Amino acid sequence: MTKKKKIKISELPNFDIVDYLKTDKDIAQYLTVVLEDGDPALFVAAIGDIARAKGMSEISKKSGVTRESLYRALKVEARPRFETVTKVIHALGMKLSVHA
Repeated sequence: MTKKKKIKISELPNFDIVDYLKTDKDIAQYLTVVLEDGDPALFVAAIGDIARAKGMSEISKKSGVTRESLYRALKVEARPRFETVTKVIHALGMKLSVHA
């Protein structure tokens, strides 16, 4: 019988979803899954992940929101204004739609 070695969290590889958001299809699938969860905080954080994947400086320029403000507004515990979220979504080249 072999003894199992306990793995410490610090020994696990770092995971960053940004590394997997390579194509528009990847981004759309990620955002769709997050939206299905229904948690507004996760939605905002996912927009932040996508902005980081596309380049926060570029998104800042396109949206008219400073980089620092974007980092603050697009984290899980943040509660950004809807106006900020829509500016970022448009800067990302995406749009929101509602289907019946």
